[in-house]
Amino acid sequence: MTIRLGRRALAVTSLAAGVTLAVAACGGSDADSVTAQGFPSTLTLAAIPAENSADLQASYDPVIALLERETGAEVEFVQASDYAGVVEGIIAGNVDLAFFGPFAYVVAGVNGADITPLGAVVQESGGQPGYQSYGLARADNAGIDGIEDFAGKDVCFVDPGSTSGFLYPSAGLIQAGVIGSGSESDLTAGLNPVYAGGHDASALAVAAGDCDAGFAFDTMVDETMIASGDLAAGELKTVWKSEMIAGSLFAASNTLGADAVNKLRTLFTEKVNADHLLAEGLCEGECRITDERAWGVVPATDADYDGVREVCDVTGSEKCKG
Repeated sequence: MTIRLGRRALAVTSLAAGVTLAVAACGGSDADSVTAQGFPSTLTLAAIPAENSADLQASYDPVIALLERETGAEVEFVQASDYAGVVEGIIAGNVDLAFFGPFAYVVAGVNGADITPLGAVVQESGGQPGYQSYGLARADNAGIDGIEDFAGKDVCFVDPGSTSGFLYPSAGLIQAGVIGSGSESDLTAGLNPVYAGGHDASALAVAAGDCDAGFAFDTMVDETMIASGDLAAGELKTVWKSEMIAGSLFAASNTLGADAVNKLRTLFTEKVNADHLLAEGLCEGECRITDERAWGVVPATDADYDGVREVCDVTGSEKCKG
């Protein structure tokens, strides 16, 4: 039986559900009205929260301010409730720019999205894009010491469209012999999946004992939740780590035109970073962008995500097939 996590996650999902409809309903760029810099008068930027947040836009405000200054456009931010909402929005032409997890980016392309990577996020200046998925258990749970011990347990995933919260964990579970493939039927035959809705919600459910084990991405567990006080250091143990995953990225719809996309690629890789945003007065204190709390954006290409495509092949995920 597949279940979804209780009151907290459901409240956030309900709050954002109407926004998913907005992604489908609101228009994308207005080709009849162009700024002096060659951009539509309105640009729509869509993203989903990596953690349960009712105010995702706050972590994008510096990027939005820079985009509006550099393009002359008004940026409309849309917080979708799930990965599918962003993918569907950009395919339908209702979204101009999106922040994707690697899996969602690959799925969008497979399903016909005509998009170009603008750049991937890094945590520190000079860093390389990429992160890992963690398999987690309570530190005092002596019965779980590796991913093979997840068999038959209540296991928290983030979302079926999450890279580090579902796709790579599925591959790990297949390789450990816990499940037969990445399909829903094989998943439920090997364990009881619980969809938490956010990486923080997954980790918190493990800490609270609502899930025996779970998955979340590395810096959420090692840094963000420790800094916020949501987790105590040593409260959870990491019993499995994925290979390095290509970084989450910004992408643009090619309906904007090659010139606009090229300008955006340059803008993101040269100016969307903490150093520039602070210098321009668009950020204060510890300047971080997106709710992945990244330092900035570095160049990325479509080929960087071939590793995700290979994991798609391992899992046999239907989402990877279009």
